[in-house]
Amino acid sequence: MPVPPRRTAAALAVTVSAALLASACTGSTDNTATDDPNAETTITFWHGWSAPSEVKAIKDNVARFEKAHPNIRVKVVGNINDDKLNQALRAGGSNGPDVVSSFTTANVGKFCASGALADLGPFLEKDEVDLDKTFPKVLQEYTQFEGVRCALPLLSDAYGLYYNKDAFEAAGITAPPKTWSEFTEVAKKLTKPKGDSYEQLGFMPNYLGYETVVSHYMSQWNHRYFDADGKSNIAKDPAFAEMMTYQKSLVDDLGGFRKLDKYRTTFGDEWGAEHPFHTGQVAMQLDGEWRLNFIEDAGVDFEVGVAPLPVADDEVKEYGKGYLSGTIMGIAPQSKKQNAAWELVKYMTMDTDAVVSFAGAIGNVPSTLDALKSPDLKFDDRFRVFLDIAQHPESTTSDNAVNGSTYQDTLTDFAQKYEKGEVSDLQKGLEETAAQIDRDIARSK
Repeated sequence: MPVPPRRTAAALAVTVSAALLASACTGSTDNTATDDPNAETTITFWHGWSAPSEVKAIKDNVARFEKAHPNIRVKVVGNINDDKLNQALRAGGSNGPDVVSSFTTANVGKFCASGALADLGPFLEKDEVDLDKTFPKVLQEYTQFEGVRCALPLLSDAYGLYYNKDAFEAAGITAPPKTWSEFTEVAKKLTKPKGDSYEQLGFMPNYLGYETVVSHYMSQWNHRYFDADGKSNIAKDPAFAEMMTYQKSLVDDLGGFRKLDKYRTTFGDEWGAEHPFHTGQVAMQLDGEWRLNFIEDAGVDFEVGVAPLPVADDEVKEYGKGYLSGTIMGIAPQSKKQNAAWELVKYMTMDTDAVVSFAGAIGNVPSTLDALKSPDLKFDDRFRVFLDIAQHPESTTSDNAVNGSTYQDTLTDFAQKYEKGEVSDLQKGLEETAAQIDRDIARSK
């Protein structure tokens, strides 16, 4: 099946076209909405969901909105990726969307700075929305940039650790590891070599592994991507060197990059029944809350456990935190129906019943404080782990930048070279990478 963009916000951030973002619309973020929200009208909503169950969930939510707002009809267009979205926002015109959603939170900085999405500040002020009482802090952070809020959260993702309980029991492991040093020992115990390959791998640590990307690892170390002056901090903050050193040691301990990468090429599709965790090829998997639905659909023949990812050894008190991401929702600045568009955005992102029902339908984490505590939110105990990660005070997301995900791309390129053994001086490499990130950002301003 095609990659479901809802579930790969962080991964897509690494691959989205920088060129398209660089040429995104530079329309005004001044909201001059003059349409009457009580008038009969039709607005167009573009989203990226494509799986039948997800498309149905969107349509059901929109139907509830239309029932509550009988004067507003919504034309829903699905399976819109960021390339199509950027082209439409850049081109403008009457055939484009009024309301949009995106799975690439890393590009909010670009969306807000360029005016590709309208400033929602005036709408929030008009309706006297208290953001601190509405959304978790991290979600507030990734939907604004430098004081401009051009998006709101629409469901969120939390990343944790899936583990094969049967494999744990066979290896004599009684509990999931809480620190990275414990994790190494567990991963080694779970690994069963077979010639130049594996019968079972404890964990796939390579950056090209499913979801094992730099930003997800970094969430388990206290870190700052940028300093107070907006300069890259990756060479000054020791957390980055610590993470990369650890990841490289894990790669080496589990067989080395080449052996692991060869094994990785045998894996089935990330979004299909043949995912390596489903088949037992790997015993532990870094992944988001959506994996629970895939595990159920795949009918795996072992018991699955879920826990937070381990943390740095000297940060054990912060165990329970994780990486957060999610979908964003905003208004096209060229829309002539922004007041009506705002009603849809407000409903889908802040109405508790709407958020709870949508989250339950597609198996994602609710994005408002009230929805997270709603008695109507019904999930099993494993999903509760992700709800706790989403509310952990030390959970983090990637910083926004004026050029979107470019700095993450640059850092990932360097990290991949380091894990392969192509870089001998880590600190020098981080310094050169930081300088490149600063140059790229300066060119984007």
